[in-house]
Amino acid sequence: MDTLTNGLITIINNEMRNKRECIISPASKLLGRVLRIMQLNGYIGEFEFIDDGRQGKFKVQLMGRINKCGSVKPRFAVKVIDFENWEKKFLPSRNVGILVVSTPKGVIAHKEAIEKNVGGRLLAFVY
Repeated sequence: MDTLTNGLITIINNEMRNKRECIISPASKLLGRVLRIMQLNGYIGEFEFIDDGRQGKFKVQLMGRINKCGSVKPRFAVKVIDFENWEKKFLPSRNVGILVVSTPKGVIAHKEAIEKNVGGRLLAFVY
């Protein structure tokens, strides 16, 4: 069971139905970090963790700014010089959307990874 994929699919399904918020279950630390990157880049509003005694849930406010999002499987290893090639594969055009990357410096957007000059593994894309 891939919690990251399930969470991103839940978000895109609720966005297509013009919902204002959604509940993502089960929660995970990785999903929480990806949601934080999406929030910092203005794709979603506030989100909160709800502890239900089991795995937990995320309650996410949707803003209607996501056209498509998804996880990248398999999680490809990416060098700094290869980010442009991966942008071409997953994003519609230059400077539209973000790739979420797991690096030794944490889970960050690909633009920040280029600035910090670190590579990592692709986790997700959002535009």
